Amino acid sequence: MYRILIVEDDRGIAGAVQTQLEAWGLEARCVSDFRNVLGEFAQYQPHLVLMDIGLPFFNGFHWCSQIRTVSQVPIVFLSSASDNMNLVMAMNMGADDFIAKPFDQGVLIAKVQAMLRRAYDYAGAVPVLEHRGAMLNTGDGTLTYQGKNIDLTKNEYRILLALMQNKGSVVSRERLMELLWEGDSFVDENTLTVNVNRLRKKLDGAGLKAFITTKFGVGYLIS
Repeated sequence: MYRILIVEDDRGIAGAVQTQLEAWGLEARCVSDFRNVLGEFAQYQPHLVLMDIGLPFFNGFHWCSQIRTVSQVPIVFLSSASDNMNLVMAMNMGADDFIAKPFDQGVLIAKVQAMLRRAYDYAGAVPVLEHRGAMLNTGDGTLTYQGKNIDLTKNEYRILLALMQNKGSVVSRERLMELLWEGDSFVDENTLTVNVNRLRKKLDGAGLKAFITTKFGVGYLIS
């Protein structure tokens, strides 16, 4: 089932759109924290985003550009501010379509379905894992935080991927060495320690202090 994230602060409009989408067999969720739209996006993993322009705290253009740093998911703007300047701005920020309010619900559903067909050909979205604002794109192996890329080696990516996939649980050193051994180099205890320390240093330097916790004699976790 396709997931649609609705970023709309008018609860009446958001609720009506959600009801209509669900009536057509789509899953839909309305953003609740307009300070943390990117976090809710990463947690929900939508296949398409419906985005208003006028939002509390930061406008839709801001959140569109933030989403574009971690995902190419289709974004459709819904806005009463439908003059040419806003339309051009939306497209320049990475939007895929623009629907002016007030809109016909049937037209909205038809556009959403057409966008899903074009974007995925009924295949899933590229997953993005999120923790404390850090976004790990498992499609291209990139890590971003506050709009900036953090360069990772292959081993650092594999370590971070395992930890973020098991958030809240300890990943043993043995399991991490097995994952690294699947690559093209020999990995022993010392090699793992060096890789984890380098990864920590990069995360600390980007502002992600104490991102990885050590459980001595067992392994590592993020929580």
